[in-house]
Amino acid sequence: MSETETQIDETTTWPDLAISLYDRLTGRGAEITYEFEEMEIEVPSKVGDDADHATWRMDGTVRITTEERE
Repeated sequence: MSETETQIDETTTWPDLAISLYDRLTGRGAEITYEFEEMEIEVPSKVGDDADHATWRMDGTVRITTEERE
């Protein structure tokens, strides 16, 4: 079993899954598209319970494209 297959089998979080998928598709002409509809993210100003938060709103598409080069 290759290292990439091992990493995919051991994936336990969504970020790990996204990274494994991107790593596997990179260099194969793949396109990964993320679509967000009224998504809100609370971004802290610092680490700790007393941090202020800014609200980021995302509504649209993020497209990541890879292509093989010779």
